[in-house]
Amino acid sequence: MNRETVPQEITTLVGREVYSKNGVFVGEVEDLRLDLQQRSVTGLALHELNHELFSADARSSRGVILPYRWVQAVGDVVIVNDIVERLTEPAEDDAEEEVAA
Repeated sequence: MNRETVPQEITTLVGREVYSKNGVFVGEVEDLRLDLQQRSVTGLALHELNHELFSADARSSRGVILPYRWVQAVGDVVIVNDIVERLTEPAEDDAEEEVAA
């Protein structure tokens, strides 16, 4: 039977490493956020975070929850949008305004 057609338990996500689509390590899946009424996964709770991507508040907490809609692919690792990287980088327009001010 083809692996893609076999239903997988959601607990198989726990412990998988999460990377951005650009290959940057984001964290490791510790738990899942579920919507029991809709019977769907709504988020990935991450720990073992890449401290370069998250603010001090996130680093000092137990972890973060990424919206599941950011997930691009699940295999041996979980691939998410590069939105995590973009959240930490200042916009080029902001940098130019600070220099001009």
